[in-house]
Amino acid sequence: MEKQIKATLPSGFKDRSGDELALKKKLLDIIEKNFIRFGFSPLETSPMELSSVIGNSLAEDDENPMADIFTFNDSGIDISLRYDLSQGCIRYYSQNYLELPNPYKRYQVGETVYRREKPGNGRFKSFGQCDVDIIGKFDVKQANAELCNIIASTFIECGLKKSEFVINISNRKVVQGLMDELKIVDEKQKQKVLRAIDKLDKEGFGIKGVKELLKTERKDSSGAITKGANLSDDQASQIIDFLKVKDLKELKKNMKNPLSQEGIKELEELFKVLKCGKYADQVKFNSAKIRGLDIYTGFIVETNLKFEVKNPKGKVIDPGSCCSGGEYLVTKFKGDPFLGSGISIGLDRLVFCLMQKEGIKAKEQKPALVCVMDSQYLNKYYEILDTLRDNNINSEIFLESNKKLSKQLDYASRRGLSVAIICGENEFKNNTITLKNLQGTKGENQITIPKDNLINEVKKYI
Repeated sequence: MEKQIKATLPSGFKDRSGDELALKKKLLDIIEKNFIRFGFSPLETSPMELSSVIGNSLAEDDENPMADIFTFNDSGIDISLRYDLSQGCIRYYSQNYLELPNPYKRYQVGETVYRREKPGNGRFKSFGQCDVDIIGKFDVKQANAELCNIIASTFIECGLKKSEFVINISNRKVVQGLMDELKIVDEKQKQKVLRAIDKLDKEGFGIKGVKELLKTERKDSSGAITKGANLSDDQASQIIDFLKVKDLKELKKNMKNPLSQEGIKELEELFKVLKCGKYADQVKFNSAKIRGLDIYTGFIVETNLKFEVKNPKGKVIDPGSCCSGGEYLVTKFKGDPFLGSGISIGLDRLVFCLMQKEGIKAKEQKPALVCVMDSQYLNKYYEILDTLRDNNINSEIFLESNKKLSKQLDYASRRGLSVAIICGENEFKNNTITLKNLQGTKGENQITIPKDNLINEVKKYI
């Protein structure tokens, strides 16, 4: 006897349907239209890349740097599912830059990325992203200001108020200069410092958790141990002091390293350009925003929501950044290095958060149901169906002609439909149609109308 398989999903993955999927599709449409409005062109890249192209800038495991990436061997060649949309864009630009405009401005929306990371609190192992990138030669302060503008504009278009999100920015050069000043020169140690800083706002970390990661090790609530950066007490303390500074003027006064000063100057210039637009008040300096990926070289951005978000158990959580990115320099491909800067909206995380907000909803566009009372009138039911669809009214016909009306209405109720169209011998004889309001009060929810009034009457329910 064949073994029966339990129908279940692997951990970290999720099916979506109904109003949640309707909201996702609504946001996708809003985001894409806004990306186009800002002058970006569409690009679709492969969901799989050569592993050598993707690289290993994601994992924190030195022993297994590809641990967080789904990798497969295909006829002796290692290929990987993309963990973001940027790597494919970078590879595409490197292949085609001679034919592309300079700078090249591309967007991708709703495409799935894959990460072998611990799921939870709006984090999944596969999720949709919406990206824009600017690649080639450009004025970084103008490009990065435009990225901040597109974040603010898009979030507002999605239905958020200005008071409900903040765009935090920083610059990698500031902390890189600090590490130079502290004589932290080993590249792996630097990477551990950056990833420790990136954990500051993560649930369960805070200053204490970051300090543990800057030093020897950190043990989490499950007992798992993460090796630290092995900094001295003085080095760790100076980095913690740096993270507590939230004012750019104060930072400029305290940081003397030339690279740090360069990063601060770039931030000042960026704020000047932002003031030329209408979203400057949405953007704040935050020294702790540093991003864990090692591709970033300068400008860093993370967008955080400022309203309460709960997990499925009702516990208030920090869902993390809903839009992040930064400036990077591409050197891994043959030829001259080129500059890039971009942002990525975590679509599924944004949906997870906005599903909890009043006023930002999308309803599944459900159909009217044409009931089949008698199979001899099937051609007439299809005439009604065609009339509805020709007038852009979503509609379906019940797919069994031998079911009682009660069974058909039970189907409609399970689907949450609003209206059923019921026609039997009397209706066809009198050229009328009976409409049943499936959401109405029993005994008062059914009317019979002239057939010519069908469209106007059905629209009252849909």
